[in-house]
Amino acid sequence: MNLFAAAALALAAVTATPYVLYLALYAWIRPSGSPADKQAWEPSVSVVLPTYNEEKIVETKLEDLLAIDYPMEKVELVVVDSSDDNTREIIRDFFADRDAPELVLLEEDERRGLAPALNEAYAAASNEMVVKTDCDSKLPADVFREAAANLADPEVSAVTGQNVEVLGGSEVESGYRGVQSHIQQLESHLDSTLIFHGPFSAFENDAILPIDPNSLADDTELALKIRRQGGRVVFDPAVNYMEASFSDFVKRRKQKDRRGMGLIRLLVQHKDALGKYGNYGRLVLPFNWWFMILSPWLMALTLAVGTVGAVLAWGLGGLVVPVGVGLFTYLGQKDWLGPVQALYSVFDTQVSLLRASVELLVGDSDGTWDVDAELREAFE
Repeated sequence: MNLFAAAALALAAVTATPYVLYLALYAWIRPSGSPADKQAWEPSVSVVLPTYNEEKIVETKLEDLLAIDYPMEKVELVVVDSSDDNTREIIRDFFADRDAPELVLLEEDERRGLAPALNEAYAAASNEMVVKTDCDSKLPADVFREAAANLADPEVSAVTGQNVEVLGGSEVESGYRGVQSHIQQLESHLDSTLIFHGPFSAFENDAILPIDPNSLADDTELALKIRRQGGRVVFDPAVNYMEASFSDFVKRRKQKDRRGMGLIRLLVQHKDALGKYGNYGRLVLPFNWWFMILSPWLMALTLAVGTVGAVLAWGLGGLVVPVGVGLFTYLGQKDWLGPVQALYSVFDTQVSLLRASVELLVGDSDGTWDVDAELREAFE
């Protein structure tokens, strides 16, 4: 075995070790359900809905919200809109003959980015529980009650849930969300989870703090800040939503890389939280640092060194390593990997995190988001 091959094996072992340890911890704890002491609670609810050029789907979203099993006289809808299409007119017309829920429409004439829009909407929210949702997601009838049951626990200040159905049928995203759900469930039972999801997150109004106007991970940043001020933030698999996603490799980069940038930047900004706040700083944050920041570079280095080692050992036959990775990627984006599709989903996420790291090193993003017409079609 040549030096490069040995180095590749060592790198692979180093990369895999934290994952193996986390799996062992999961097997030891065997987390199930929400760690919150869930109790029946029916708070008043403020639903925060940011919109930008959603004229094709906003009425479907509003109908979806009204179908939720909850007394609508206890609900207000806070829409913050920066559209230049007919989104606002559709919203106004929809609520013209309805007494409930109460509509609070915040109109922006200039796009400032999602984080400033959310800060304005959160400041306008007046009810006990604040729900953040995206226009291109669907919610089940029980979602408010499940979220409120978690927040009834005095130790819990925020809750998020899982994507139970990927609109558009992406097995790549479905596989990744399955892996992520297990990780978040373990994190919640250890202390608190890190990642909060835009399609549905719920917060105690009193716990909400302003987020960085340049944030690219607004939901997760709010949850992290809540944990830093002493609140617990949890994942509950009974809190469900549906969101659209791609499997195609190139299309996923547009969707996933920006999310990766936001999460990496947030971890770096809050690096002083490492080792603090109980198991959140001792276990949850270090693992996410490994998964999002270190592991993608180690994976790339392992593949590069392994390719060099294989070429030195087998000549042109050593190119089987990059060809194999390419074939794995091709089959994975086609959802053709069967029982190892979830493994490809993790690999795909590592690619996005690597690209996000590079982008953060060489550039930045202004915090605005683009409407993806193809994903919108999956929602309609």
